[in-house]
Amino acid sequence: MEPGTAAGRRRRTSRSRRTVLAALICGAVVLPLSGAARPEIPAPAPAAPAAPTAGTLDEAYAAHRANAAEASRMAAAHGDHRRATADRSMADPSRRLLAFDGRGAGLATEVLGDLAHADRVAVLVPGSDTSLDTYGRFRAAALALHRRLTVDAPEGTRTAVVAWLGYETPGTVSTTVATTGRADRAAPKLRALVDVLRGITGPAARFSLLCHSYGSVVCARAAEGADVTDIALVGSPGTGADSASGLRTSARVWAARGADDWVEHVPHLGADLFGTTVGFGTDPVSPGFGARVFAAGDGGHSDYFDPGSVSLRNLARIALGDITEVTQ
Repeated sequence: MEPGTAAGRRRRTSRSRRTVLAALICGAVVLPLSGAARPEIPAPAPAAPAAPTAGTLDEAYAAHRANAAEASRMAAAHGDHRRATADRSMADPSRRLLAFDGRGAGLATEVLGDLAHADRVAVLVPGSDTSLDTYGRFRAAALALHRRLTVDAPEGTRTAVVAWLGYETPGTVSTTVATTGRADRAAPKLRALVDVLRGITGPAARFSLLCHSYGSVVCARAAEGADVTDIALVGSPGTGADSASGLRTSARVWAARGADDWVEHVPHLGADLFGTTVGFGTDPVSPGFGARVFAAGDGGHSDYFDPGSVSLRNLARIALGDITEVTQ
């Protein structure tokens, strides 16, 4: 391809954009951005029903929907119509919420499918910049995976997807995105979620963690002690561990990165700065890490769950335990 062609210019522009994004992320560690914080949005305390069982799921869903409806009313009265709309969507009768907290950036855990009778459960863990305000794009990924699982599951295999926005995600350009602090605080919550889900489904169900971007750091910190069979890391900046064995899990550990994912340009290192460990160490798709590397196609950082994509097909196969069909 000639350097002066339109395609060549687009390729150079894409490379430049990825390099700039990586530089911004690294620079944010020592050069925090200043700016006004988003005003606090009033919301009720989360509903606190008893730990759900297969027989009480509907009651739990209803309690959290009611909380979301109240949060919507409070946000509207406060003048935040964007959040009011997001909360109102969560309160729709069709939504199956295992948790909801409208305060601050917001937290939510949503179920897609029949969790009580599921044989295979995939838990999605999001990366940076995911909140109630941006929840729609995270839910779109969960929906795409659920549809793929429904199509690909063998006859008689029942599936569910759990979209877990259960921690305060860092901003893409922030002091927190290059450290494990948020992940360390999130990891016990993720392990607790798996235990709750296990109490609903029973011991025969098989669980997988599908972890995107900074969410892969969360999954890595939660891996030891999490009762799951597979952990898939996509678009990962690293895990904070030098190798898959360093995660101290009996689960199969998978990793993939799309050909156009800018996270490739984030330096894979770890350093102690001012008492804080910065960076996440070994690249999970490198041979030295020891994960099972699978194909993710030509997509970018936000494309792993795109319908019809190579990455989505392989993630569904991992979640279904169909590991011989995962393409390398």
